[in-house]
Amino acid sequence: QVQLVESGGGLVQAGGSLRLSCAASVRTFGYLMAWFRQAPGKEREFVAAIGWNGVNINYADSVKGRFTISRDNAKNMVYLQMNSLKPEDTAIYYCAADRRVWYDGNDYDYWGQGTQVTVSS
Repeated sequence: QVQLVESGGGLVQAGGSLRLSCAASVRTFGYLMAWFRQAPGKEREFVAAIGWNGVNINYADSVKGRFTISRDNAKNMVYLQMNSLKPEDTAIYYCAADRRVWYDGNDYDYWGQGTQVTVSS
């Protein structure tokens, strides 16, 4: 069983930055890692994913050029650097892990509890 714990959320003004962290209870090496988010009244949506070796990376169009996903397998950590934040980025952000090498869906094997990000205008 993989446990994921997110941190780093908070309240920030539009145009500001936040860095989210995700700590895994097991070695992240070999896992596909991703960030998703869910805004009030909306379905959970994909934000970014990073392959086990950090080479394969994918972003949702809505965050390209503003968000950067990274991982440190030595520390069992995954990060999401969020710059130029907009009010529409307000959501609960979830870290997720999957045993597949790559996967374009939303049905990941393991999920964290989420961290709230609120962007004020």
